[in-house]
Amino acid sequence: MKRRTLLAAGALCAQEIPTIRVQVKLVRLLVTVKDPKGEPIGNLRKEDFAVEDKGVPQEIAVFERSTAQPLSVSLLVDTSLSTAANLEYEARAIQGFLKALFGEGNAEDRASLYSFYDEVRMETGFTRTLDRILRPLSRLKPLSGTSLYDAIWFAAHDLERRAGRRVLVVVTDGGDTTSRKKYRDALEAAQRADAVIYSILVVPIAADVGRNIGGENALSTLASSTGGRIFQPTLGKQLDAAFAAILSDLRTQYLLGYYPRQLPADAKAFHPVRVKLTGATVPAEGLQLLSRNGYYGDSD
Repeated sequence: MKRRTLLAAGALCAQEIPTIRVQVKLVRLLVTVKDPKGEPIGNLRKEDFAVEDKGVPQEIAVFERSTAQPLSVSLLVDTSLSTAANLEYEARAIQGFLKALFGEGNAEDRASLYSFYDEVRMETGFTRTLDRILRPLSRLKPLSGTSLYDAIWFAAHDLERRAGRRVLVVVTDGGDTTSRKKYRDALEAAQRADAVIYSILVVPIAADVGRNIGGENALSTLASSTGGRIFQPTLGKQLDAAFAAILSDLRTQYLLGYYPRQLPADAKAFHPVRVKLTGATVPAEGLQLLSRNGYYGDSD
C-alpha cells in the first residue's frame, strides 16, 4: 500500500510541475543583391548567404529566391509648400509605378497612400484598385510644414498588421520640420514593422547653400537601416527610373528566415543582424547587399 501511495503522490507531483514551452519567432530578412553595375542578381543559393544575430551565426531555415510573398506598399507623399511645383510630376510617376506593381507579381499586392505636411493624412487604405489611389493623389494641395517622421511612424504602425512584405516609399524634397515624433521613433517603428524604406529625394539642391544635408542624411540612414536605399532624381525620366528601380528590387528580393538560437542573455531590446555573402557559388567581390540591420524581439 505504501508503495502505491508513493507512486500516486509522485504522479501528482509530476502533474503539478508546469511545462515551460519556449516559442522562438521566425525572423525574416528581405535581401537585395546587386552587381558592380547596380543590376540585381537573382541566381544566388542558400549557401551564398550567412546570417549573424547579435554576433552569433544562425542557421537559415527559410530561403526563397525572387520571393513572391505579397507586397503591402505605403506611398508617403510630401505636400509641404516647397513641393508645389513637383506634385503633378510625382503623381504621374506614382501612377506608372502602381500600374506596373498591380500589373504583375502577386494578386494580393496592395498599396496605400498618405500625404504629409504639418499633419499626416491617410488618403486611402490598402487597395488594389488604381483609381482609389489616383483620385486623392490628383487632389493633393501644398500646405505648410513637413512632418516626415510622423508620417513614417503612422504608416509603419498600419503596416504591422499586414501579411507578407512591407514597404514604405517616401517621396519628399527635404528634411523634417514639424513632426512630434523624432528620427529614432520613425526608425524604430519601421524596424518593428519589418518594413523596407525607399527614400526618393526629389530635386536635391546641388549647391551646399540652402541644401538640407541633415535631412538627406536622415533619409539615407532610414533607407539603409531597413534594407532599402535612397534616390535623388530630378523630375521626369530620372524620377520614373527611381520608381522602376524600386520595383526591380521588389521583384528580385531574396527571403531569408531563421529561428534565433544561442543568443547572449542581455538587456538590449534591439537585435543587430548582419547578412553576409559567402561566395559559395558566386564570387562575392564587388557585390552590394541590402538588408535591414536588426529587429526588435517579441519580449522586448
